Amino acid sequence: MSQQAASLNDLDGVTDPITLEIIRHELISIPNQIEKNIERTAFSPLVQEYKDYAVGIVGPTGEMITQSRGSLLIFVANALGTAVKDGLDIYGADGLEDGDVVITNHAGTMGQHLNNVVAYTPIRVNGELLGFFALLVHWIDVGGGVVGSCSSSTTTDVWQEGIQFRTVKLISKGERVPEIFRMIEYNTRFPILLLGDLEAQLGGCMMGCDLVQDIGQKYGVAAIENAVLAMRRDADASVAKILSAVPPGEYKASSFLDDDGINVGKNIPIDVVVRTDGKTITVDLSGLADQLDGPLNAGRNGGAVAAARIALKYLCTPDTPVTEGDYDRLSVEIPDGKFLSAGPEAPIGASGSTIPTVVDTLLRAMADVFPDRVAAAHHGTYGVHAFYGTQPDTGALFQNLDTVSGGWGATMYGDGAGPFRSNAHGDTLDVPAERQEASYPYRIDSKAFRCDTGGPGKFRGGLGVEKFYTVLHPCHMTTKFERTECAPWGLRGGKAGATGGLEVIRTTGETFPMLKNQTSFSTGDRVRVWSGGGGGYGAPWERDVVLVVADITQGYVSVDGAARDYGVVLNMAGDVDDAATQQRRDEMARND
Repeated sequence: MSQQAASLNDLDGVTDPITLEIIRHELISIPNQIEKNIERTAFSPLVQEYKDYAVGIVGPTGEMITQSRGSLLIFVANALGTAVKDGLDIYGADGLEDGDVVITNHAGTMGQHLNNVVAYTPIRVNGELLGFFALLVHWIDVGGGVVGSCSSSTTTDVWQEGIQFRTVKLISKGERVPEIFRMIEYNTRFPILLLGDLEAQLGGCMMGCDLVQDIGQKYGVAAIENAVLAMRRDADASVAKILSAVPPGEYKASSFLDDDGINVGKNIPIDVVVRTDGKTITVDLSGLADQLDGPLNAGRNGGAVAAARIALKYLCTPDTPVTEGDYDRLSVEIPDGKFLSAGPEAPIGASGSTIPTVVDTLLRAMADVFPDRVAAAHHGTYGVHAFYGTQPDTGALFQNLDTVSGGWGATMYGDGAGPFRSNAHGDTLDVPAERQEASYPYRIDSKAFRCDTGGPGKFRGGLGVEKFYTVLHPCHMTTKFERTECAPWGLRGGKAGATGGLEVIRTTGETFPMLKNQTSFSTGDRVRVWSGGGGGYGAPWERDVVLVVADITQGYVSVDGAARDYGVVLNMAGDVDDAATQQRRDEMARND
């Protein structure tokens, strides 16, 4: 009998362990199946290619049962369950009837930018409520002051960012509610794309519901409930085992963000405290800055809870499917009115942009306790840059929102990974350059690693990336770029990685940075976007000389960088100068 099966002896009912494992894997597989259908049937590249969604099964009281592998990490804060809980509060379980599909993006409950819209439908077997099948999709535009709704860096309240749907039925008892569909159609700049994505979202809800019902009919409600309980208890047991190795105490770390886009140059402090008694863990975010004037706020569920859950998942159970049991031992403390517990009126268009740095900081607090589980800091920004305008041939409006990929931090076991997006994204993919160039009036001239951007260390941080665009037809851009001042730190003597940025290069020769702003382009203008590298791990002069030479050969480290950062000196022939290298490394060790 497996260790997992052995842990189920105290479950109610008589479901055998093998059946429980079969049900467990069937439940986990369904959101993954629906995810593929979403990618296949959605209209916008943001959903098809970029995968800005979450697919999952939620329990009858809003607890997370499972989410798909491709769901963005920022949604493990149980964005799906948060939506369902609001529906239960408003309608009650009996008021959420078979065939209903409810949508919500309400800032006051979800706490994320208004483009993140959850749709969910109840799952019943023989009249008994098993839970809900839910999908969150980033809607391409929900009105507001700028194209794309969440793209502005200068909004000062949530009403400037688009329309809100506070838990309303889009489909009632299997019948569409035409008034709500009309409201959606006439509150977006891209009705064809959005309604196409919505149909994929609705289809996923209904198909997912059917598939879960099939399992319920096959095995019975009691067996499903036992399997869900088993998933939760096993996840909780895994977390308990990890926490039991932590010396009880209080662990602190600090970092900061650049600014909120309104008060330019005014850094935003991030002071975190993690407390544990060996059995439970409390994330205290009381030391965060107060609610911001600009749109880098988030509500409690979409902000503080999201950051804490992501950090705990990385720390304790990174290799298992997410479920509510991953978080049963977690408490999050934060007073109202902080930038990750902002009020319902606060601007939240960039709600996710702060999360990567907060997660990095929480992990930094635990680095000495878990040296084998915590990596050095990563590049830590969404790096949003969104082109929009009209197509030269048709005059149709377009928008393409993109984010940067960069270096992740090194670990005690090896070099940092990448280029990946932020730790709130996971493995979110690029929209292929060919598709972008075929769809929008710009050219991607190049995309390449940035030499010497990975933090030096015994193990090197992952590299940043540099990308150049050339504008082929007049258009515009909004940007929301972070983490250009707080360099991705190293651990155990490792050095910081490089930071990122964005600049506009005019045909006139004028060049200027544009981190949180918007501008217009003429034909021939260019944009340079560059991302940061990950921090290093361990003393750089301890890095194997063979690895440094390999980095030089691959263009990851320059010859000058090898001598400066790693103490590896090459002679005129390009070979390692052993004597000079030993001398340089001895000097570095003495001066550290």
